[in-house]
Amino acid sequence: MHTITIIALGPGSPDLLTLGALNHLRQCKTLVLRTQRHGVARLLRDEGISFESLDLLYEQSEDFDAFTQAAVDAVLALARKGAVTYAVADPSADASVRRLRALARDKLSILPGVPLGAPFLQAALPDLPVLVSSAVDLPEVNAQQALCVFELHSKALAGQIKLRLLEVYGPRARLLFFPPGEAASRRFVETELTELDRQPRYNHTSGFILLPQPLLSRERFDPEDLLAIMRRLRADDGCPWDREQTHQSLAKYLVEEANEAACALLEEDWDAAAEELGDVFLQLAFHAVVGEEYATFTWGDMLQAICAKLIRRHPHIFGDLRLDTAQQVLASWEEIKRQERGGLLPGDRMLEVPKGFPPLMRAEKVQRLAAKAGFDWDSALEALDKVHEEAEELRQALDSGQGALDELGDLLFSCVNTARLMGVSADQALHFSTEKFIRRYQWMENRIKKDGKDWNLLTIKEIGVYWERSKAPES
Repeated sequence: MHTITIIALGPGSPDLLTLGALNHLRQCKTLVLRTQRHGVARLLRDEGISFESLDLLYEQSEDFDAFTQAAVDAVLALARKGAVTYAVADPSADASVRRLRALARDKLSILPGVPLGAPFLQAALPDLPVLVSSAVDLPEVNAQQALCVFELHSKALAGQIKLRLLEVYGPRARLLFFPPGEAASRRFVETELTELDRQPRYNHTSGFILLPQPLLSRERFDPEDLLAIMRRLRADDGCPWDREQTHQSLAKYLVEEANEAACALLEEDWDAAAEELGDVFLQLAFHAVVGEEYATFTWGDMLQAICAKLIRRHPHIFGDLRLDTAQQVLASWEEIKRQERGGLLPGDRMLEVPKGFPPLMRAEKVQRLAAKAGFDWDSALEALDKVHEEAEELRQALDSGQGALDELGDLLFSCVNTARLMGVSADQALHFSTEKFIRRYQWMENRIKKDGKDWNLLTIKEIGVYWERSKAPES
């Protein structure tokens, strides 16, 4: 295969074609333009430089990916016969060039030029870090960066991008829209993000720059904003309470917020769940900023640890292992965990279960470790027999006045065992029962009030009647 020279034609105006590119175009024998819908194509005709374009391939292709592959195949076919020059607007933003680089890197020579976003940036001169991208291949964005997007070729594409960016920047983010044109000096229309898909015209030369709002004016936020807020609160002139906190003092709040989030999820209160999970996220950011200050760990350390773990423990997704069922996945996960811990005995692993866990959760995890080692009941019914046994021992302890606390703990532990073997969470079961108790109690209160009676004047037996009535389906 012969050499493939990639030439950058630039944003469209012949004035932005580099001298080196023009000299090469004058000398090359086989020249292919990705499209002749480009200002430099007119210059080539005026100079008497012959070329062919891939516009017909574009018209015949079902979609953009199909065209990209067809363009690559066409260029490679020519390169097998002799040296070829392939001219595109911007090699760094061209999908066919990326694919050629992957297939024939050692045969590629790239002559860079003026990037497609350069006229937009020169016109607006934003004083913020800028992410520059093609509209057809938009990467992940964040609200701290200005965004420069070129090749916004249609109203439909503008609508798709708007919906995506609204989630990050908010509707009133400042937008500089550049209508179609190939002039070296471009003009823009200043508007808001909501107007991105409401402009009069679009083609491959149109684009925009999106400027983020100041932090205190934003309607949408991302993790970097949360970290910035926490750093401000922890600053020397920040919030006195936030500045005093340590990893140790914050630990209890993480447990509280996680429990509140779990309750909202169990109750399927999605608005509350979003708020409570946000509170959990706050705790993570809080610890990350404290960690930055005390050199214990950073936000990046936290993300590195969990991402590496997920990749490592999912070899059936990120590797060659074949797993077809959820049970196989769980077995693989546990085996990988066992290997990571160096073959610790179950008793050693029980000691690793954090004492800060909610007691029901800690008991269940310890029981699961014992069960994996073969120390378990055969069924929930057998475990329930143990509950009856422990209840009788508690009764005896209460009668004797000795050991009641230990026996109560044994009873609760046995109840957790029964729940585990039933395939339910003891914590969740207790949560539902507590909610049920509250509902019935409130029904009693309301019923007694409707009956014109005074709770404080009723006997426990009379209240018991109301309690039994509260269990009826109609209540």
